[in-house]
Amino acid sequence: MPAAVFDFYDMMDKMKIISWNVNGLRAVYKKNFPAWFDQSQADCVCLQEIKASKDQLPPELINPSDYFSFFNSAHKKGYSGVAVYTKKKPQFVKNRLGMERFDSEGRILELHFDDLILINVYLPNGDRSKKNLPYKLEVYQVLLDHLKTLKNKKVVVVGDFNIAHHEIDLARPKENKNNIMFTPAERAQLDKLEGLGFIDTFRHLQPEGGHYTWWPYFYHARERNLGWRIDYVFASTPLKNRLEKAFILKDVAGSDHCPLGITLDL
Repeated sequence: MPAAVFDFYDMMDKMKIISWNVNGLRAVYKKNFPAWFDQSQADCVCLQEIKASKDQLPPELINPSDYFSFFNSAHKKGYSGVAVYTKKKPQFVKNRLGMERFDSEGRILELHFDDLILINVYLPNGDRSKKNLPYKLEVYQVLLDHLKTLKNKKVVVVGDFNIAHHEIDLARPKENKNNIMFTPAERAQLDKLEGLGFIDTFRHLQPEGGHYTWWPYFYHARERNLGWRIDYVFASTPLKNRLEKAFILKDVAGSDHCPLGITLDL
């Protein structure tokens, strides 16, 4: 990596962070992901549900030009996993939360930079039958305890949270009020996160409804915009006045989720 890359990055006054649950990195790679990646002009790209280990990926995805790459894959093949691409080299990277099951599923990457902590998470779904809801709530409690220790620092938490927070965050709230991803117990976890001072960046800048990040594959849900906003970018209070833009790229295809992100004014 040329030293000039660092110098250029340090002189920039903006930082663009994008998050995307790709529902299989190898699959989306075949759907023009490299071209989208180049056009994104992001400083950091955080992916969830990559469903692959590093040795299963083509070189273009392991070492893209001008980016450092980090992967945390599940022990189980073809399941879960997260990745981060960043133009600036972090001081160090963590890939564990401290829960054996969660950590074995490759669901977190925490990157520490000089002036920012970036956390990429893929939270458990909980299962439609709710059999894994206790596990999901336990993960949230451990994550919240961790974020409580960081709340006074400059922290961005991105990823698939697998919860629609408010009725405005899904197309059919009444029909789903007792369903997984919208139960009161789950929604309360995002209340707690905001209670720590973390800002839902998109909702902070966009109070209107009708904006979603995930659509079921059936019933032409995406074409009809029958979606859920379950992917988020949260920023700690010290970054509130640094937030310039928050966006959802609903027209980017390739997954049942779409990318979303923020621009920070540094």
